Amino acid sequence: PEGETTQEYYLNGFSSSLPLDIQVKALQEIPALRDVRIYRPGYAIEYDYFDPTQLNHNLETKQISNLFFAGQINGTTGYEEAGGQGLIAGINAHINCHGGAPFTLGRDEAYIGVLIDDLVTKGVDEPYRMFTSRAEYRILLRQDDADMRLTERAYRLGLAKRGRYDLLMAKRDSVDRLIRFAQNYSIKPAYINEGLEALGTAPLKQGVRLIDLILRPQLDMAKLSTLVPALKQEISVIKNRREEIVEAAEIKMKYQGYIDREKMIADKISRLEHIRIRGKFDYSQIHALSTEARQKLERIDPETIAQASRIPGISPSDINILLLLVGR
Repeated sequence: PEGETTQEYYLNGFSSSLPLDIQVKALQEIPALRDVRIYRPGYAIEYDYFDPTQLNHNLETKQISNLFFAGQINGTTGYEEAGGQGLIAGINAHINCHGGAPFTLGRDEAYIGVLIDDLVTKGVDEPYRMFTSRAEYRILLRQDDADMRLTERAYRLGLAKRGRYDLLMAKRDSVDRLIRFAQNYSIKPAYINEGLEALGTAPLKQGVRLIDLILRPQLDMAKLSTLVPALKQEISVIKNRREEIVEAAEIKMKYQGYIDREKMIADKISRLEHIRIRGKFDYSQIHALSTEARQKLERIDPETIAQASRIPGISPSDINILLLLVGR
């Protein structure tokens, strides 16, 4: 009505999955909103899904060959999750048509590998999102080395062109050269102690390799290049993507111990990925397994021992029993 003042608000934290008349009545129960008018109601989307444990790791269904599922149909939510599955399903559909081994990514290779392995081995009881906390190898799955992990595999599949592959090889060579230089170049106290003290870090008592200084938390390649002319010269040789290459080399040097330890754990687990058990056992007859383990192993039918170990409810003792039986 004329003379009435109105204000427009966006409403957060209120359920939008209710019918419009119920939304209005509920909002009017809030004293400050008793005269509220809704310009545009909230809404919710409802969808169903197929149990993703019926899929192989290449996202092909176990029941029907050449039928692939990807996206919300597998119980996921989010565009990235759907896109990642679509990529893997599309690659493997092409492989099925033209020949070749199924393409999969491991949990230590990519977040797509974590996503698909979680879906296929654990199933879902709510819409799945790919949180980084779901990955046990987060040091290996860094954003700075995604190209190092995946570009070569993409090139072998025909998804990355030769030019992109050549860029990767050039970057790898430059990173390795910088690391070798830091490992082999000696620093004497007389030439650098004054600069180290100015940067707030302890002076040297004896000569060290350059990499020993890079490992100090107070120092980085940029600061050291102002103190070590030879390092500055080594960096200046890099003409393309200099900042990216220096950062990659520095991360590898500073965190190499953590990276190596996580890689060792991943390699240990990966050995179990090669012990195949699908089709070898009638789980219902293995009474040494817990009842829950027998039921879940029958339903999911894991491909390998490692996949079996990631199924919720499968205990280490159950895995030991399977390893014992495989050994026989």
